[in-house]
Amino acid sequence: MSEAFDVAIVGAGHGGAACAASLRQQGFAGSIGLIGDEAELPYERPPLSKEYLSGEKPFDRILIRPAAFWQDRAVTLLAGERVTAVEASERSLTTVSGRKIGYGSLVWAAGGRARRLTCDGHDLGGVHTIRTRADVDRLISELPAIRQVVIVGGGYIGLEAAAVLAKAGKRVVLLEALDRVLARVAAEPLSRFYEGEHRAHGVDLRVSTGVDGIVGLQGVASAVRLADGEAVAADAVIVGIGILPEVEPLLRAGALGGNGVAVDGHCRTSLEAVYALGDCAAFASRFADGAVLRIESVQNANDQAAHVAACILGKSPVPYGATPWFWSHQYDLKLQTVGLSVGYDDVAVRGAAADRSFSLVYGRGGRIVALDCVNRTRDYVQGRKLVEAGAVFDRARLEDGDAPLNTYLSDTEDDV
Repeated sequence: MSEAFDVAIVGAGHGGAACAASLRQQGFAGSIGLIGDEAELPYERPPLSKEYLSGEKPFDRILIRPAAFWQDRAVTLLAGERVTAVEASERSLTTVSGRKIGYGSLVWAAGGRARRLTCDGHDLGGVHTIRTRADVDRLISELPAIRQVVIVGGGYIGLEAAAVLAKAGKRVVLLEALDRVLARVAAEPLSRFYEGEHRAHGVDLRVSTGVDGIVGLQGVASAVRLADGEAVAADAVIVGIGILPEVEPLLRAGALGGNGVAVDGHCRTSLEAVYALGDCAAFASRFADGAVLRIESVQNANDQAAHVAACILGKSPVPYGATPWFWSHQYDLKLQTVGLSVGYDDVAVRGAAADRSFSLVYGRGGRIVALDCVNRTRDYVQGRKLVEAGAVFDRARLEDGDAPLNTYLSDTEDDV
């Protein structure tokens, strides 16, 4: 074995970096190796589709910590090393360069890779994803020559990129295969609001629109061919259709899972001394009535990282159950989400979308389970307590936008 660490962490994104930092913060004195497949210091991903793409923040301002932080805490950074195999029986890893790394405990925080189109032309030049610094740097280098960009996918990445590029004066066409944007994560009122906002900012946003292929000219994308045969001109194409969890080496080693690696309430996989956290970890969430899912958010990665660090230190915390939250910035709109709306069966609307300040309160089984708050921070802060308490869903009272949600909690908490 060429080298070994008491704790080896695979993945140098939010979760991996937070786990290394939390281990030291909680008093871990053993050796830590933080292994990342990018050549960069650990950095924040959310700004990639917002402030970094727009040029508002240079790269050094999106670093999670400066280089000195890791040096001072004796965290060994192994950058540009992709782990290709796990030998659970001998507690070792193999990287693509042939490096063999031993571990006492393994934390798998490898996140995911951008899902790509599989149609004709998907591999042409000028077809981009937004997942890594290198992805965005390539796009930025091409921006001066780009007049029209076609974005495939109406999720948060696609919408955020559309907002940045529209503000930069580019013509933007956004294509969503489903009948509304954000269809997988939000109720229709939020979808329609964001569709209207983007169109008001000049985005040619089309729903129920499938992509049949990408047309190239001299090896570079020049148009996107739609399912109905129309060709939409494109100087660049951005694909934002989700991620694929990076778990193949763990699954080949015998870990249970599929769409992510399965973990228990303490983020333990089925392999001895192997934990997983963040975007790639599938677990039963109490905020989704026990449904097994992956939560792709910085909050979840950071909170699971602290939980795993405590488990490694033998502190035996209660099972993981941090409250999920998320945010998105588009134009001058700040969306804050708390809870999980998956499986919702009712929605109350507080305020008016026309005022560009409103909230959706989601109900499931008669209880409040999530909120989406647009430019309405007070609802987000107070609504979090309703979600955590599982407060009774009362549409009439919730839709009284002038009544603070904290009074609603005080009146209903005896019922929960």
